[in-house]
Amino acid sequence: MEFLDPKLEAYVENHTMPESAVLDELNRETWLKVLQPRMLSGHLQGRVLSMLSHMIKPRNILEVGTYTGYSALCFAEGLQQGGVIDTIDINEELEPLVQRFLEKSGYSDRIKMHVGNALDIIPTLDKEYDIVFIDADKNNYINYYNAAFEKVNKGGYIIADNVLWSGKVLDEQELKDDPDTRTINEYNKMVLADERVENVLFPIRDGLMIARKK
Repeated sequence: MEFLDPKLEAYVENHTMPESAVLDELNRETWLKVLQPRMLSGHLQGRVLSMLSHMIKPRNILEVGTYTGYSALCFAEGLQQGGVIDTIDINEELEPLVQRFLEKSGYSDRIKMHVGNALDIIPTLDKEYDIVFIDADKNNYINYYNAAFEKVNKGGYIIADNVLWSGKVLDEQELKDDPDTRTINEYNKMVLADERVENVLFPIRDGLMIARKK
């Protein structure tokens, strides 16, 4: 689903600073060579993630769902000196591509990729995080939120992607028939009701739910 008129969307992107040459190359290679390239954050959302990172100035970031590494590279732009991004993905086939672009970006010393089940890996990470970014299998969004919550610093953020789910969250039939749509809708309701956080749902691309831990 397109949420903006294509001409207006083009205007927005044309008045947003461009992505770096490395991100542009990763964007193109993902669309050419990788299945489901729409999973990539892309230019506008990538600049939003970079801006948020610069504003928050995180020491450590936890990312659930690496895909081809685009969002991790965007977050790395605002990372504090000496900070680390732990990024987790279950798809080991993408690791060589991710590692190649980490090297090209110059951020390879700041981004650590973990391959495996995030619900097994998160408890083993002995760190506190200023940002947690959830962008993996939708049926586990609530589980990822709960697994990571105690590792988030006071004043830290949990950001979840795809929370509008192409508008399916408004479709009663999809809510009835599609487990992912139901889980996304339940996730949004859970965050809104969680008195431990303040939240805003931004209609950027496919929706970003941003929750700040009180």
